[in-house]
Amino acid sequence: MTGLVASAAPTIHVPHVDYLSILPMLIMLGGAIGLMVVSSLLKRIMDARSGTIVAVTVSAAALVAALVQWDHVATHGPSVTIAGAIAFDGFDVFIQIAVSIAMLLTALVGDGYLRREGIDGPEFHVLAMVSASGAMMMGAANDLIVIFLGLEILSIALYVLAAFNHRRAESGEAALKYFVLGGFSSAVFVYGIALTYGATGTTNLVQIADYLSRNVIVHNGVLLGGLALLLVGFGFKIAAVPFHMWSPDVYEGSPSPVAGFMAAVAKVGAFAALLRVFVTSFPTVRADWQPVIWALACLSLVLGAVVALTQRDVKRMMAYSSINHVGFILLGVEACSARGVSASLYYVFTYLFMVIGTFAVITVVAGRGDTRSSITDYRGLAKRQPLLALSFAVLLLGQAGAPFTTGFLAKLGVIEASVADQGYSLAVIAMLSGAVAAFFYLRLAVTMFSPVGPVGDIPDDEAGTTNGPDAADTYGSGARSAPDDQPASIQVLTDAAPEADVAAHGPVPVPALTKVAIGTCVAFTVVFGVIPGPILNFAHQATLLLLR
Repeated sequence: MTGLVASAAPTIHVPHVDYLSILPMLIMLGGAIGLMVVSSLLKRIMDARSGTIVAVTVSAAALVAALVQWDHVATHGPSVTIAGAIAFDGFDVFIQIAVSIAMLLTALVGDGYLRREGIDGPEFHVLAMVSASGAMMMGAANDLIVIFLGLEILSIALYVLAAFNHRRAESGEAALKYFVLGGFSSAVFVYGIALTYGATGTTNLVQIADYLSRNVIVHNGVLLGGLALLLVGFGFKIAAVPFHMWSPDVYEGSPSPVAGFMAAVAKVGAFAALLRVFVTSFPTVRADWQPVIWALACLSLVLGAVVALTQRDVKRMMAYSSINHVGFILLGVEACSARGVSASLYYVFTYLFMVIGTFAVITVVAGRGDTRSSITDYRGLAKRQPLLALSFAVLLLGQAGAPFTTGFLAKLGVIEASVADQGYSLAVIAMLSGAVAAFFYLRLAVTMFSPVGPVGDIPDDEAGTTNGPDAADTYGSGARSAPDDQPASIQVLTDAAPEADVAAHGPVPVPALTKVAIGTCVAFTVVFGVIPGPILNFAHQATLLLLR
């Protein structure tokens, strides 16, 4: 009887786990959990600086592990592991390296912010590392369900980070908007996974591609519905128009280091999953989804550039700038070619340095409480702190696509990929939007090198208007409100002028670790803009080693 019972017992098949294939994300997530546990047990000695040291160490360890992965993939070729759920290829390792660097730079910038705001404890770094591990999982995923898990790990931590500064009402409001719309987009994404599974019988990306290459679906309404819902979910995460409505408010209300981390890591993870899903799994039905990507790219390029021109708050301006960059990266996705994938990878990698460096400067200038984020607060910055202003100008010019910066090569690469795929009209729209976007980057750069007049001497084009959002954007979310009986025009001047006067006297302190982060971002943008070969080859090799 005992033998019969034993033979009838069910057997649980546990897949073989190749720990090297998931080592960077294990280090990142394990570091976050370890830091959280230790800080709860040793609260008295675990302050913000200790959290920074741990976060930097963990990020560096994850980066080293990713480099070991690169050597293994280059030697043995791409493969799938853990029952086909994880793709261990060059594309995956590229994303692990990018996210590790972004996390390391964010930890450096966040340290100064936490000390300035008087926020003690390692919670900021714990949440950031958890979010980074989600982006890593999205880059390594070879299954739609794993992509969804990574997406939620990435997003939920970002919701909390957006509300991290509980002293600012705007921070809580930004987090609430992000959470509500993020939950809606996640539900849409899950419906897309369900419909795709119903149409193909699997959620594995390689198996989906194999099924579609071997079968002709006569009635493809379910498959197209699944593709549409997947695009909506991805569109929200990358803030592509018309799914961008959360982006300006969340960027403005979130702590500045969080906004930079969000702009870098969320886009790296989301674009990694978007490229892998559509270029790897659905190339046979590209005629159905390419027009949608074309429309999203076109709308993002135009709206991001045009609306950014009207902004007076620098963080909102950077939000619309980010939308414009999304449009450029989508050019590579729309091309659906090896050249397009390589160009998109190069773009997201170089963009993370520019955007984190940009928000590092914004963090410094904004001051305690993130209250000084108006364009007028940057007037005369070059006279007070020439190196800080010069660094900011280089990063802005890089985003504008100026020659001898990585931004120029990034935009040129995706435009060339689009032209090679005969996307001439989209390439023209991209170049025109780039010209428009260059204006607001240059406007901010010129403002920093402009002399400061006496109190109240504010040009009309920067003083703003008195109509609704424009007036609010003039002096930022932390501005004081004038008495109700004052005329509207006087309210704007009395709010904006003293801030310009305060910003004009005395340099703002730049923490040492923030200097390191800004210097690293500027050096990368310039050095690899002049010597582009190493990073271009890196992105190209990652594309060649993409599992198909």
